[in-house]
Amino acid sequence: MPERIPGQESPFAHLTTEQKADLYERAAELFSDNKRALFDRLAPLRTRHISVVLEDVYQSHNAAAVLRSCDCFGVQDVHVVEANNPFNPAGDVAVGSAKWVDYYRYRSIGDVYARLRAQGYRIVATLPHERDCMIGDLDISQKTALVFGTELTGLTPEAIEGADAYVKIPMYGFTESFNISVCAALSLFSLTERMRSAEGIDWRLPADALLDLKLHWAMQAIRDGERVMEHLLAEIKK
Repeated sequence: MPERIPGQESPFAHLTTEQKADLYERAAELFSDNKRALFDRLAPLRTRHISVVLEDVYQSHNAAAVLRSCDCFGVQDVHVVEANNPFNPAGDVAVGSAKWVDYYRYRSIGDVYARLRAQGYRIVATLPHERDCMIGDLDISQKTALVFGTELTGLTPEAIEGADAYVKIPMYGFTESFNISVCAALSLFSLTERMRSAEGIDWRLPADALLDLKLHWAMQAIRDGERVMEHLLAEIKK
């Protein structure tokens, strides 16, 4: 997915649900039936009930691996703080997942937290030595944003102090922490499995957001997709 700008409207936001459906049908004629079948099967499994925040991850392959895990577990949104280290989602490790996961860049952790709280998220910092609760005991009835820190020093004091809760993964060896990408994968597996099987958690995207997502995916599947989508939009508005 192309980088999404925090607070910026989707180019399809002004369309009605019917217009989005019409636009998607037109766009789907321009890529393979197999790709469409994938979009139709996978989009309903995406969620924004759980999101991920990466604070200044230093090694690009770790950031890319987290993005890949988000795609694999159906987590749609990744929020990236680049106070010191730039985020580069490209490369072999991501295996193209940057096309299908929305990612947002920020200059400070405060900006991320403010936006997520405005969207109703509970912010949970991952800390290996914190005694709040284990990942399997974390309450996920509310929308949850998991925050992961940089490899060497972990989360900044601002990220820790600004969080609503703290969580850790159980460990039984001599090593005191997991690699960040491993920590993210284990955490997302635990939370998304519980989320999908729980009663009373409305984790799926609403119908309008689902169409919006498929339209963004369609832009990735079509050569020069942004220009082509603009042309199709013009046809719909005639």
